[in-house]
Amino acid sequence: MSRYTDLALERRRCLTPEGRPAWNCSQAVVTVFAEDLGYDEDFAMKAATFFRGGMQIGSVCGAVTGGLMVLGLAGLDAPETANLFLRKIRNNHSRLLTCKDLLQLNAEKGGEKIPHCNSMICECITAVEEALRAAGKLPKE
Repeated sequence: MSRYTDLALERRRCLTPEGRPAWNCSQAVVTVFAEDLGYDEDFAMKAATFFRGGMQIGSVCGAVTGGLMVLGLAGLDAPETANLFLRKIRNNHSRLLTCKDLLQLNAEKGGEKIPHCNSMICECITAVEEALRAAGKLPKE
């Protein structure tokens, strides 16, 4: 765990009146890097609003989408960077990247939704951190 994953999980503990995390998966990933990378957190929060639940239709996982947003906001625009990030996530999840399929696989294994999503958030943040540190965008630990 890192300070980025800790912050994301802290934010995810804040719930809406309906009992959902107030920060969706995409927002949780894209906002935690804002201060260190110099982009506006409120703007990032708004930009990531509709990427929850795989763009609300079960498409690409919001945590994955948030990770790609961070890489782009950091100026890491080489296709190889995005491909490496995506490959790391796919390799851990039976080659799956869609929210619908990831949640289905998790349910088949007896997992619950929110812990699964929080795990995806942490995994994506960790992969983004690795890419950012390798590119010199964050200090080495």
